[in-house]
Amino acid sequence: MVMKKVVASVMAVATLALAIAGCGKKDDKKFVVGFDQEFPPMGFVADDGSYVGFDLDLAQECAKRMGMEFVAQPIAWDSKDQELKTGNIDCIWNGFTMTDERMDKYTWSDPYIENDQVVVVKNGSGISSLADLAGKTVAVQKDSSGLEALNDNAALKDTFGELVELDSYLQAMMELEVGSVDAIVMDEIVARYEIQTSGKDFAVLDEAVASEQYGVGFLLGNTALRDEVQKTLEEMAADGTMAKISEKWFGSDVTIIGK
Repeated sequence: MVMKKVVASVMAVATLALAIAGCGKKDDKKFVVGFDQEFPPMGFVADDGSYVGFDLDLAQECAKRMGMEFVAQPIAWDSKDQELKTGNIDCIWNGFTMTDERMDKYTWSDPYIENDQVVVVKNGSGISSLADLAGKTVAVQKDSSGLEALNDNAALKDTFGELVELDSYLQAMMELEVGSVDAIVMDEIVARYEIQTSGKDFAVLDEAVASEQYGVGFLLGNTALRDEVQKTLEEMAADGTMAKISEKWFGSDVTIIGK
């Protein structure tokens, strides 16, 4: 009788341990994509509350072809590394710039879009060049490639009156609209889309701060998933699906895979 109780207790403990372990294990059948939900047109919240965007359409099609369930997981952009390391997401796919600083921190797909970091100002502001930013209050998103571009260009950044780091570019645009900041350094693709769809009286300076490329970032060393996604993206480029998704969001094919 004592032996039976001991065996039963051991089995109960083992079952509990397995249950606890199972709670922390992510479903391998799911493809969980981390994205900034305030980064249109790459990923954002639609009027009906759903998550939409160019990158999310690409990722969803990838998941479908890989036989996995697509999950769009909004994240705080400055917490993206922690989300990836803890396994809450499988990748970062949301206008994720392949900067020199980031190249050794992630396992990357090949780049799929080219982009510039540009300056957005109000029309009639008197700011028409980077030199005109001297003494001005400039906004940028926290932990963004725009911030990195400015850190790499100290000669420009040091001319600013103030550099303000904000949580999102949508917030930055609201601050620009009310006059709290004079300019924003941000992704050109996002800037032009937002100006076009919102009708805001903003302009993009002709002179870019930096040129860059977007890629999909995976946990460093996760080459298996990267290779599967890369293969799928190449198939999507070859059969015209990637171009079709690009035309839906941008009116033309702006992708560079297979070009």
